[in-house]
Amino acid sequence: MRRRQENFTGKVVVITGASAGVGRATAIAFARAGAHLALMARDARALDKTRQEVEAAGGSAQVFPLDVSDAHAVSVAAAKCEAALGPIDIWVNNAMVTVFSKVEDLTAEEVEAVTATTYLGYVHGTMAALNSMRPRGRGLIIQVGSALAYRGIPLQAAYCGAKHAIRGFTDSLRAELIADDCGVQITALHLPAINTPQFDWARSHRKRLPRPVAPVYEPEVAAEAILHAARRPAREYWLGSKTPLLIMANTLFPALIDRQLAAEAVTGQDRPRSRLPGRKDNLESPVPGGHGVRGAFGREAKPRAMIVSETRIRAGCAIGGGLLLLAAGIGLGRYFLQQR
Repeated sequence: MRRRQENFTGKVVVITGASAGVGRATAIAFARAGAHLALMARDARALDKTRQEVEAAGGSAQVFPLDVSDAHAVSVAAAKCEAALGPIDIWVNNAMVTVFSKVEDLTAEEVEAVTATTYLGYVHGTMAALNSMRPRGRGLIIQVGSALAYRGIPLQAAYCGAKHAIRGFTDSLRAELIADDCGVQITALHLPAINTPQFDWARSHRKRLPRPVAPVYEPEVAAEAILHAARRPAREYWLGSKTPLLIMANTLFPALIDRQLAAEAVTGQDRPRSRLPGRKDNLESPVPGGHGVRGAFGREAKPRAMIVSETRIRAGCAIGGGLLLLAAGIGLGRYFLQQR
């Protein structure tokens, strides 16, 4: 992905899930570009560590410890952010939790918890952002999504369901903003697997510790992509070479992808290490310590990735399909002419 320096000096940027992983990397990246940050997550101590890193990178930040599943708390924090920093220019929805488990082993309470944070957290953040941005007729909301918003995989039904829901919600909102001729923009960035600490924290009903499905990328790659989306908003961006392939292949051959994932993506999400009894997870509350940017997969994580807008991929596929049809038509025409 081409690196491009551009200034966000004076811009007010809100990031949810800012205590670790992609959210923390994104906060640092925006800080280096001169933005004023509002950081939201459940763990106050971890948020303060992110604030310190933001300041070390030359930026400034306000921290708002909260649970994004609480709509009122998010709304109040947005108002406090504007009082302290000024009008919100960019809102990045990123907070998530998940459970690695077959559906038969999930509880209803676990699905509700994943949905409350990973889906409703985005809804609450988006609505708070709109309340700030609509009166001014400008602003940008970035939904940090996943290739799994298009294609569910084994062991992550609750998470995939939430990511699919975000995409449906965002599509509906985007059409409404266009109908209202509103200057507020919304873009989705769908990520591949990212090397974050979530795989050490996530609840799991598997005997072994969870791992991401390869290929894996460093969180800084996702952060750079988020800044790219902030500079050049588009309907959607897809990050990583395999994200477009998975999405388009699933559109054309879903049954084939079902079988491929059944064969590869169950044990493929297990680490060699066994999960210890009593292991703490972050589904219901934060896990103390270990709030960094990167996770345990640095040896395989890639430091760069391509980013492409979804419209370009679809246009390319349409053109390619049209050329194939044209070639087939020419071939058939020649065949019939030869039969005369």
